[in-house]
Amino acid sequence: MSLKYNTQKFIYECIDCGKQFDSNETIYLCPKCSKENIDSRPPKGVLRIVYNFFDILQKNFLFKDFKKNNFLDLLPINKIESLPKLKVGNTPLYEFDQLDNNELPFRLFFKDDSQNPTFSFKDRASSIVSAYAKEKGFETIVTASTGNAGSSLAGICAAQGQKAIIIVPETAPLAKLTQIIMYGATIVPVKGTYDDAFDLSIKASKEFGWYNRNTAFNPLTVEGKKTVSFEIFDQLGETIPDRIFVPVGDGVIISGVYKGFEDLLNLKLIDKIPTIVAVQSSESDNLTRNIKNKEFEIIPSTTAADSISVDIPRNFNMTKQFIQKYNGEYLSVSDNAILEASAILSRNTGIFSELAAASSFAGILKYSEENKLDKNSINVVLLTGSGLKDINSVQKILNIPKAIQPTIENLKKIIS
Repeated sequence: MSLKYNTQKFIYECIDCGKQFDSNETIYLCPKCSKENIDSRPPKGVLRIVYNFFDILQKNFLFKDFKKNNFLDLLPINKIESLPKLKVGNTPLYEFDQLDNNELPFRLFFKDDSQNPTFSFKDRASSIVSAYAKEKGFETIVTASTGNAGSSLAGICAAQGQKAIIIVPETAPLAKLTQIIMYGATIVPVKGTYDDAFDLSIKASKEFGWYNRNTAFNPLTVEGKKTVSFEIFDQLGETIPDRIFVPVGDGVIISGVYKGFEDLLNLKLIDKIPTIVAVQSSESDNLTRNIKNKEFEIIPSTTAADSISVDIPRNFNMTKQFIQKYNGEYLSVSDNAILEASAILSRNTGIFSELAAASSFAGILKYSEENKLDKNSINVVLLTGSGLKDINSVQKILNIPKAIQPTIENLKKIIS
C-alpha cells in the first residue's frame, strides 16, 4: 500500500495507468494519461479516489457508527459542517408487491432519488463538490449539463452562498433551465451538444480559476453518488440486494453505485458485490454497446431521455472495469419501452419519474419478461429524477379528455 497513506486521507489513482497521486498533486485527471491521449474518445486519465482502509479498519466500528458520522470516513471532505443545509440523500426505499394487480414472484424496491432537494440524484454529487470547494476556498463552481447536473449545482450553490456557472446545450428541457435560473445561477446556453458545453466549461475553469463539477472529470462526483449504496445497504437491514438496475448515460452514476459497495467490501461489511445492471436506451447505447468492442464506435444519440443521451460516455473506462471485475450485467431498451415503463411506474406506485430514470424500470420489466429474476429475489430499481423536470417527453402517451358541460350525465359518459 502506498506510503502516501501515511499523511493523506485519500489519494487519487488513474484507472488507465494505475499511477497514484497525493490529493494536492492533481485535482481532475491523471496529468500523464490525459495529456498523452488528449484526443482519445472516450477520454483517458479519469481518476478514482482510494482511501486508507487499513487505518479505518483499526477503528473497529460497526456500520451504525459509520452511518452516525454521515459516512465522513469515506468522503473526500474534512467536516460534515461543510455540506449544505439542504437534506441530500436519505431518500426512501419503497417496496411494491404488485404491478397492474398482478402479484410479483420477486421482491421489487424503488430507491426514489427524485426526493432530493432539486428532485435529482445529481444532488449527491453536487453536495460533495460544493463542500470540497467550500473547504478549499473556491467561490465559483462551473459545470456542463443537459439539465439535471446544472439545476442540482445551482440549487446546492444557492444554499451554500456560492456562485454557479451552468453551461448547457440550447436544447436542454425548459423545466430544468427554469430551475437553474430560479436558483440564481448564471446560465450559458451554447449552440451544439453536451460535449461542446463540456469542452467550454473546462476551458473556462483554466481561464478563470473556477472549480469544475463535470462528471467523469471531477473524481468527487463518483464519491457523492456512492452514498446511495450505503443507504440501500442500511435500508435493507445491512444486507445487499440480488440486483440493482441503474440508468446509464456517461457511466458516473453506476460507477458510484459500484464504488459504494466496493467500499463496504473493503470495510468487510459485505462479502460480495450485488449484481448491478446497466440500462441504456437503444437510441443512446454508446456505453453498453462498446463494452466488448475492440474499437470504440460512436453512434449519435436520438433518445428522448435527455439525461442519459450521451455520444461520448466520459466515464466509460471506469464503468467497463467495474462491470468486468464484478460480473455486472447490461442491456438496452427502446424509447417506447421506456415511455411505457414510465406510465406503468406512475400508475402503480405514484412515482412520476423522468424518462432517464424510468429506463431502469424498463430494464427490470424486460428481465421479468425474459424470466431472468429468481423467485423471491431482492431487486432494487434506482429512480434518479422527477418526471416534472421534462413533461414534454411524455406528451405523446397522454390523452387529456375534452372539457364537458358540468352535468352528471356527461360525467357518467367519461367514467364509464
